[in-house]
Amino acid sequence: MEQSSQKPATIEDVAKLAGVSIATVSRAIRTPSKVADSTRKKVTAAIARTGYTANAMAQNLRMQRSQMVMVLAQSISDPNFPGILTGLEKVAKARGYGVLIGNTEADVLLEEKHLRFLSTGMADGLILLTGHLPVAGWLQHPTTTIPPMVAAARPINRPDVSYVGINDAAAAKVATDYLISLGHERIIYVSGPPGDALSEQRHRGYCEALTEAYDQSSVWRIQGDGTTEGGRSVIERLFIRDTLPTAFFCYNDNTAIGVISALQSRGCHVPDDFSVVGFDDIPFANNITPSLTTIRQPRSQIGEIAMTHLLDFLPTRSIPQETSLLHGDLIVRGSCSAPRTTSLDEVSKIFKR
Repeated sequence: MEQSSQKPATIEDVAKLAGVSIATVSRAIRTPSKVADSTRKKVTAAIARTGYTANAMAQNLRMQRSQMVMVLAQSISDPNFPGILTGLEKVAKARGYGVLIGNTEADVLLEEKHLRFLSTGMADGLILLTGHLPVAGWLQHPTTTIPPMVAAARPINRPDVSYVGINDAAAAKVATDYLISLGHERIIYVSGPPGDALSEQRHRGYCEALTEAYDQSSVWRIQGDGTTEGGRSVIERLFIRDTLPTAFFCYNDNTAIGVISALQSRGCHVPDDFSVVGFDDIPFANNITPSLTTIRQPRSQIGEIAMTHLLDFLPTRSIPQETSLLHGDLIVRGSCSAPRTTSLDEVSKIFKR
């Protein structure tokens, strides 16, 4: 017995059954708001009867669009990443786009690998969470077409790249002002890694608050690296000093958690002996003892604004330089109090056990 094979339905079949032109069918699929309700219903019914499925990939290739955006992240283990990604994906999904994630782990070769994939045209634009432009070798390749890009969460020192983040200096000033309002004068800033742009902005806000309340001599900084272990190391280095702070303002929550852990392991009490403030409000910040006073970043909102800005200007493939700085909120919890009432010598004896 001869078997007959049924050919896939085409857009021409839909147009013929609906009694409209091929162009009208295309409009009804791509921009239904521009087609009359009665016509759209005819096209929808014809699609259902014929089983026609639009080849989205072919349409996108003809339009030179992939409907995908690549997000290049320094590390997906960063506690801030999931919240930002939630905002990015929320807007992308609403606008009919997918999201590709390139995790670089600060490896230049891995970053270049992700960007070679991007150069094949599989993504229309780029969201940078790395704090720097894509690797120079990739940008300088003669066949490279630089896609529209927006930096989020970490600024890029380029006037032609738009940035969405928070006002780090202003938020740091709020955190330091809070410690000052409790009566603290000896407040130390535990910084992030050397050269980190966010750390420098937060240090600027810290300095501004202290010099307004006291004077420049009150500024006190110690180098950290942004990790919990780095926070513990800071305490070990302070161990050999004769002068101790009464409060720590830390570059991020991971650092603050390390500071608290190291202080407690030496028999000190937070906040009775030392107050500690972090930055970011990562999920774990409310689950340590004492719970951490910190600056909350509106991570999802950062992602939403960054993706909206990118997609709004993708059709022109040109994104006007724009900086959107959001407000960071002080979240007061249990890690801060008025300065200790015990003498510095008494605390030093505990601290130097």
